[in-house]
Amino acid sequence: MADPPHGTPVPPTASSVDREDWYGRDLDGETFEGVAFGDCDFSEITTTGATFTGCTFRNVRFNASTHTDSAFVSCTFSRCSFFDTTFTRCKVVGSTFSGCSFDLLEVVGGNWSFVGLAGADLRGASLRGARLREADLTGARCQGAVLRDLDLSGAWLDQVDFTGADLRGSDLSALDPRACTVRGAVVDPAQALVVAEALGLDVRAS
Repeated sequence: MADPPHGTPVPPTASSVDREDWYGRDLDGETFEGVAFGDCDFSEITTTGATFTGCTFRNVRFNASTHTDSAFVSCTFSRCSFFDTTFTRCKVVGSTFSGCSFDLLEVVGGNWSFVGLAGADLRGASLRGARLREADLTGARCQGAVLRDLDLSGAWLDQVDFTGADLRGSDLSALDPRACTVRGAVVDPAQALVVAEALGLDVRAS
């Protein structure tokens, strides 16, 4: 497998929005491309079918915001807060998160393939039914997280701490239990077989 996409370059931006208060704003079907958002308050905003392409978010508060069928494609998030934020069926392909907080984050479905979440603190977050193919989760802290029914095929999972995480139904084909922490993680019988085989065990029915 190739090296994970650490240090994804910040996409060029054509305009900027600084120190704006968009608290509670409804972004229904709006489109933003190449916009740099800095020190903005997006708390409790609602996006439905909105599209952000190649945008940069620095120190933006997304607290208690709700995003449904929206897209954040090839965006960069730096030191943003996602406290109690919900993403439902959203497309977040190719976006990178650094220094962000994800307390009580909830992700339901959607496509998060190729996202950069290296070192992310996902403790207490809930991700269900989403696609995270080839996502970079290197060194992520996922203790106690709910990570159910996720497509993690081809994902970078080295040094991830899955202690006590609920992984049931997720694709663990990319998981090397010798390269991460899985103590107390909850898996189903089929996943247990995958993990055992990754350890080199010869599993037989009888």
